[in-house]
Amino acid sequence: MPYIEILRRLAHAGLKGSPAINRVTGNTEEMASLKDRVDFLIGVINRQERKATDMLFFVMYDIESNKVRRVVSKYLEDKGCFRIQRSIFLANADRNICEQIKTDLAEVQALYDNHDSIIVCPISTDEMRAMKIIGQKINIDIITKINNTLFF
Repeated sequence: MPYIEILRRLAHAGLKGSPAINRVTGNTEEMASLKDRVDFLIGVINRQERKATDMLFFVMYDIESNKVRRVVSKYLEDKGCFRIQRSIFLANADRNICEQIKTDLAEVQALYDNHDSIIVCPISTDEMRAMKIIGQKINIDIITKINNTLFF
């Protein structure tokens, strides 16, 4: 069953408004390890060949309903997006897939009364290389392969 249809059924079953703020956050045990997430970023940045129709993009969301949030995260994973953080996914996919994701997520947003937000943000490889990670002990040089060795 398509995800949009699942969400339509959720809305029909009584998903009317957003729950109270300060909800319980998602289960982070299902997320890939930090090393796996860094390895994925390295792979995306260092990929030598990319189809002309492929693009990099982030999908970020703040969805208050646990049910909708689970369905959206599963949908994004099935579309080939990789979870970077709890509510941030990165994809390296064909432009048509990006457009389909934007269309489907816009329909999700319109299904019920909510205060949610979903952002789809294209990004270039150069911008990925300029990315800085704050809060975790990750050597960004490992991701971007900007290692300089000086010989004297």
